[in-house]
Amino acid sequence: MHFKWKYTPTSEAEEGMAQTLAAKLNIAPVLARLLLRRGITTESAAKRFFRPQLTDLINPFLMKDMDLAVDRLNDAIGRKERILVYGDYDVDGCTAVALVYKFLKQFYSNIDYYIPDRYDEGYGVSRKGVNYAKETGVSLIIILDCGIKAVDEIAYAKEQGIDFIICDHHVPDEKLPPAVAILNPKRVDDSYPFKHLCGCGVGFKFMQGFARNNGIPFSQLQPLLDLCAISIAADLVPVENENRILAYHGLRQLNQSPSIGLKAIIEVCGLSERQITMSEIIFKIGPRINASGRMENGKESVDLLVERDYNAAIRISEHINEYNEQRKDIDKQMTEEANNIVARLESQRHQTSIVLYDENWKKGIVGIVASRLTELYFRPTVVITRDGDVATGSARSVAGFDVYAAIKSCRDLLLNFGGHTYACGLTLKWDDVKEFQRRFQKYVESHIMPEQTEPILEIDASLEFRDITKKLHSDLKKFAPFGPKNPKPLFVTKDVYDFGTSKVVGRQQEHIKLELVDSKSNNVMNGIAFGQSGAARYIKSRRSFDIAYTIEDNVYRHGAPQLQIEDIHTVND
Repeated sequence: MHFKWKYTPTSEAEEGMAQTLAAKLNIAPVLARLLLRRGITTESAAKRFFRPQLTDLINPFLMKDMDLAVDRLNDAIGRKERILVYGDYDVDGCTAVALVYKFLKQFYSNIDYYIPDRYDEGYGVSRKGVNYAKETGVSLIIILDCGIKAVDEIAYAKEQGIDFIICDHHVPDEKLPPAVAILNPKRVDDSYPFKHLCGCGVGFKFMQGFARNNGIPFSQLQPLLDLCAISIAADLVPVENENRILAYHGLRQLNQSPSIGLKAIIEVCGLSERQITMSEIIFKIGPRINASGRMENGKESVDLLVERDYNAAIRISEHINEYNEQRKDIDKQMTEEANNIVARLESQRHQTSIVLYDENWKKGIVGIVASRLTELYFRPTVVITRDGDVATGSARSVAGFDVYAAIKSCRDLLLNFGGHTYACGLTLKWDDVKEFQRRFQKYVESHIMPEQTEPILEIDASLEFRDITKKLHSDLKKFAPFGPKNPKPLFVTKDVYDFGTSKVVGRQQEHIKLELVDSKSNNVMNGIAFGQSGAARYIKSRRSFDIAYTIEDNVYRHGAPQLQIEDIHTVND
């Protein structure tokens, strides 16, 4: 896929600000321009950005209902009530459950955790889960990363004498469940300053509030920050404000002293000798934690995350890794089937969205397939499968388009739905799928902007190879952790040539390993272009071309800068 490159040069005024900021911080002007693009205009703000401080975390009691939640938890512990920590079966839910359970377990023993079965119970609060709580003597459920729409289920629990504290980050409906406390910064009546915490982040704030109220030092919470980093990366929430602080210190914890369970999965992933970044979490660690809930039951992932024996943790990690291998096989098969459907449907070529359904697809994999189709066709996508008379689906979106609003526009057809701007889950009657497809596509067609259906790369700056020094590379790392709202800076260099040693690599000869020289500085740079071997013949012809890239560590050359090339523009493009 060729991308359209979008680059907005800095104005004269911005250039002056960048030069001043660069001098104060002793960094290259191009990096000062990157700070300005992130809204960072002063030396003090830049220092806070480069070195996030835990002392800058927001007061948890600014979140609505935090006082009610802490009081109810204190009462439960004081009365020795049985507490159940209940969460979603994805990475965010599993890490949130592990965090809250591990923290409270230090002070209180009458506590258990529960992850619903995706195939037996479905998403969120289930009657089966409530009945399990009743049978085991639970009178308080702390629910994480779900629950904000479980009005009927939580009313049912209340009838059974069970209270709920909800810790969620998904968009609420107008009617809220009858819980004793609802912690969700997206509530319309909540003035909490940061709205984009993940589910694990909301759970962390609850524990922070509980600790502060009970005089427990923050140092006892700090070892759990590795779980926050895993969740923030995997759930793709904005890496800014409070999330940046949590992710920064969580990554430090993950690299220096991870929990036993995470240490085991790092070993199984082959990352033991690597500096783990958000990217390793997204592509290596997160999918394995997710695999348990996708293939069987997410409880096994929580078992791993709370495990205290390393040998036991390795055994669980290896089992979860087997789930991940199975998941990849099913994922590949389903994606191929979905691509074949799109190829057959001539009408899809002119649609601004994709809605596909097949009653034989695996429910736990439809979200991954929706993501792949969105990346491939650059259109909001819904992938649906069948479970009896009910259809279950997952939606994914392109940058700038609110797929939650599109799903919500069809709510009269839906049995349940939930999510946020770029990802949603939904259930409806199987017989209503075709009408949903029609209505969803009609909404997208009337609301999506033309530029949102184009593959676009947002370019941060133009560089010459002589600009890529060890200092620039080192200073660039200070912008991490990267993610939404703080993407890895993307650069362009024009008129580059093959140095004569570039070659096609990979099992299927799908990548290009490059040695390039630019026309202005004659500096040679190493690079890798994944999945772009189609450009190899042009490159070997020694004609010039333009590249868009990020700057990475070359692990084989002691961390020297290497270009990861995202797109290649030739004179023929």
